[in-house]
Amino acid sequence: MLTYDLTKQGKTPLYHALYRAIREDIAAGALAAGERLPSKRALAEHLGVSVVTVEAAYRLLVDEGYAAARERSGYYVLAEGVPAPAPAAGREPLRLLEEERAQTQTDFPYSLWFRTLRKVITDQGSRLVARSPNEGCAVLRNAIARYLLRCRGMHAQPEQIVVGSGSEQLYGAVARTLGREKLYAIEWPSYGQIEAVYRGMGARVERLPIGPDGVDSAALAATEAEVLHVTPFHSWPTGATAPAAKRYEYLQWAARRPGRYLVEDDFDSEFYQAGRPLESLYSMDERGSVIYLNTFSRSLAPSMRMGYMILPPALIPLYRQRVGMYSCSVPVLEQYTLAAFMDQGHFERHLNRVRRRARERGG
Repeated sequence: MLTYDLTKQGKTPLYHALYRAIREDIAAGALAAGERLPSKRALAEHLGVSVVTVEAAYRLLVDEGYAAARERSGYYVLAEGVPAPAPAAGREPLRLLEEERAQTQTDFPYSLWFRTLRKVITDQGSRLVARSPNEGCAVLRNAIARYLLRCRGMHAQPEQIVVGSGSEQLYGAVARTLGREKLYAIEWPSYGQIEAVYRGMGARVERLPIGPDGVDSAALAATEAEVLHVTPFHSWPTGATAPAAKRYEYLQWAARRPGRYLVEDDFDSEFYQAGRPLESLYSMDERGSVIYLNTFSRSLAPSMRMGYMILPPALIPLYRQRVGMYSCSVPVLEQYTLAAFMDQGHFERHLNRVRRRARERGG
């Protein structure tokens, strides 16, 4: 019988703590592929939790590709998933990404989104014509924090979260916060707007060659940069994904010199395939050296010009001093609608459908 101490989880929901404990056993090989998990009732009685808690944990294991539910038989362990490989030779990475983006738009739940929007208009009334706080509406920042904890195991306080209208605006906020006088290292090749925004802000940029597993180690060791901007999952246009060892290398680079920061551009992370999403640099970081960026333009639709940034707590005063006077350009109605969409579970179910259909297509 599976035995876990769930009494020291802090604010982590019990079902998520149980999910993570079972996930770790699967990753470590303590639970083998094909092995049957205990029944929900038996495990609930053994751990002293509710059946609902176990059911939620099992459902998350299924959604993330760690387990499969068999009708009238129970739940069974699947082989630990791995991130989607880089595109095969002979097929352009750019074309792959364009096809995925087109499919995401096709899968967008329009009717559900507009139904949520209409309810928000009815329920929120005058709140929707008030000015948004500069960092974004509290309702959305709270919803993002809950989603990250629930689905990614990422701990971020709402006050660490800044809402912006897409990646480019957030790149600019990073440069303003950390300083335009710094040297910014980027993957090369990489998404062109990263370099364009940093240079447009007056910052110096150094290109570091990227291989199949991330930034070249020799180039990283040699750079005098103070900021490293990386896309650890499915970097564009190469499709490279950095394994855990490379991610630790990035963190060690930041730790070697005071004042170094990593910018984690996690734009494609929701579209991992077969198994768990790779742990983010932000979650692995113990020094407060990672600024995390993500966008809903990729996961929902390109017209959704919304993204967010998570700042290390120590950087919040500097952000407020240097960037806090800039208004949030995301409409309040869209912020409230997205918050409701996330809190009601629609966002996660949408992502699960997209991932499942991609697997069925062999993507």
